Amino acid sequence: MRSRRVPATFEIVLSTLLFKGGKMSALNQIQHIVVLMLENRSFDSMLGKLYPKSSDFDGLSGSETNFDAAGVAYPVHNSAGTSDATMSIPAPDPGESWTDINMQLFGTSAPQSGAKPDMSGFVKNYQAQAAHSPGVYDPGSVMHYFTPEQVPVISKLARQFAVCDRWFASAPCQTWPNRFFVHTATANGYENNSPVHFPYRMQTIYNRIDDAQLPGGWKIYFHDVPQSITLEKLSLSLSRFRLFDEFLTDAKTGDLPAYSFIEPRYFADVSLPNDQHPPHVVTLGEQLIADVYNAVRSGPAWTRTLLVITYDEHGGCYDHVPPPPARPPEPKRPETAFDFSRYGVRVPAVIVSPYVRLGTVLRPQSDTPFDHTSIIATLRKRFPTLGPPLTARDAVAPDLSIALTLENPDNLGPDWLDTTPYSASPADVARARIAPPNGMQAALLEFTANIQNGVTGAALEARTFIGQQMQDLSQGLNGVPDGVAKDVASSITYIKSRLGALFRTV
Repeated sequence: MRSRRVPATFEIVLSTLLFKGGKMSALNQIQHIVVLMLENRSFDSMLGKLYPKSSDFDGLSGSETNFDAAGVAYPVHNSAGTSDATMSIPAPDPGESWTDINMQLFGTSAPQSGAKPDMSGFVKNYQAQAAHSPGVYDPGSVMHYFTPEQVPVISKLARQFAVCDRWFASAPCQTWPNRFFVHTATANGYENNSPVHFPYRMQTIYNRIDDAQLPGGWKIYFHDVPQSITLEKLSLSLSRFRLFDEFLTDAKTGDLPAYSFIEPRYFADVSLPNDQHPPHVVTLGEQLIADVYNAVRSGPAWTRTLLVITYDEHGGCYDHVPPPPARPPEPKRPETAFDFSRYGVRVPAVIVSPYVRLGTVLRPQSDTPFDHTSIIATLRKRFPTLGPPLTARDAVAPDLSIALTLENPDNLGPDWLDTTPYSASPADVARARIAPPNGMQAALLEFTANIQNGVTGAALEARTFIGQQMQDLSQGLNGVPDGVAKDVASSITYIKSRLGALFRTV
């Protein structure tokens, strides 16, 4: 196996030759798979400087550049320190729609058929945002990266366990399509968050877990509102949606389900968002990662747990690696714009388990990269009763068993991870609450506005909720009521009022 020494005494172990010579994975020793999916950061922006760039680690050399509309060069760069302003770069929020990402990848929003992405349009697209959105747009903001010293938690885990430099978002699209892929292995043909296309009736991996009566079942843990509730087939399982504090308890007591999916805080409400969505303060996401790791690490099920930390999409942040072609999950429908034959931009992915060798850089054994459906492929491999692939995409996705190469759970990792101190002041929260909603927040608002009767019954049963939702949606989609969508605070207040029964199930 090929390896080499790098600074900080970590050894990079390329996991492309695993299983040769009869070497087996420890996947069957795993009883709990936990996924934390954060928001809108590229691999280069978070982990591009984890190790020096080499054939063993596809990070940043420092010479990568984009040009603006006038031909001015903007190289990748770092801003020192951990101030709020630095840890919020880029600000304002970059574009992340399907046409925005096309421009970022190809330098044009309408690339020719068969064109290969050259990653040349990030700065130009960021400049274009200024034409229709308020704020001061420094063109070079999207070329910014953090150093390991600025994001010590994810960097520590990436070096202690495995970092994957070949994990791409499932599609060159916004948040919702990519989150649908991790749950259903498809976006059902929808390339943007909005307009909404209710009902979302795709088969989910959670339904497979229910059908197989998998011991331990599943839970989705959330902070303020779970985006996954937009999937109709999960609406019958409201009691499986639990507040994040329950995850901390379940992990520490060893009562985690077979599959746990964790959603961050998307809105400024009682505290600031911890999703790392630009321009939210990245340090708060670091604290969330540490909270998840510390809870699992201190629990009795640590040596039987696989933790995956990844991001739904890149959110307009620069990455230098062109996404490869992808297997479409299903045939393209005539009314849709995109056939999903291309992956999205590369995103961070860290694989954590005592069975992962120290300093692993994880790469697949074929040209097919890891993407969000690799999580579904891993679940199906670990639990064969979950059945065949959900779609053609997860049918070809590499699974994560190749990361688990230790015969025994010997890489226990640090007992506890400390985080960079950060506490939002009341003034910080107040400013965030009066900001306009971002695309993710606006789409969640749109979702709840289109459930006319809401989910407000004190003891509303799931089947009643489904009946109401289908009746409402059959009458056509509605706009957001006047006076609601003007700021983040109004949005989350309205969402919680409409989804009241969901919060009473926890």
